[in-house]
Amino acid sequence: MKLVFSLLFAFLLISSCQEQQKIAYVDNGKVINEYQEKLDIEEKYKVRDEVFSKRADSIGQAFQLEAQDMQIKARRMSQQKAQEVYDELGQKQQLLQQQLQFEQQQLQQAFNSEIDSAIIKVKDFVKAYGERNGYKLILGTTDAASTVMFGTAEDDLTQIVLDSLNAGYKKD
Repeated sequence: MKLVFSLLFAFLLISSCQEQQKIAYVDNGKVINEYQEKLDIEEKYKVRDEVFSKRADSIGQAFQLEAQDMQIKARRMSQQKAQEVYDELGQKQQLLQQQLQFEQQQLQQAFNSEIDSAIIKVKDFVKAYGERNGYKLILGTTDAASTVMFGTAEDDLTQIVLDSLNAGYKKD
């Protein structure tokens, strides 16, 4: 009996001495959407997209003028020659569309790459922050996919992480 009480006492002593595990959460959506680097990337590509759109419109208008000019000239040509001109014009239109589509895809891929890089920086920062501050676990949540159903305000690291990220961000 004395042995049972001694073991129970030892168990209680050991379990009461164990360190509390620190767990917190971060609102991923807020951090990403308010991270200055991400906002700068979006602004940069908004400008690039506007430049691309203006260029595409200009190319489209120039092609339309060329097509109208060819229609006028085609009226004075034989049917066979006019068909050749229309075929040539169709090929040119197709090439222009392919080129613009390729450029747009390149722009989108570059944007996605930079955004992905910013997201990786956020993840790396949160990991390093957790390790430095002794967290056992830092959960992520968003409005769309809530992995944290409840958390106290002191367990919410969102603003701390966001402020630290933005303070450490240096615009190129």
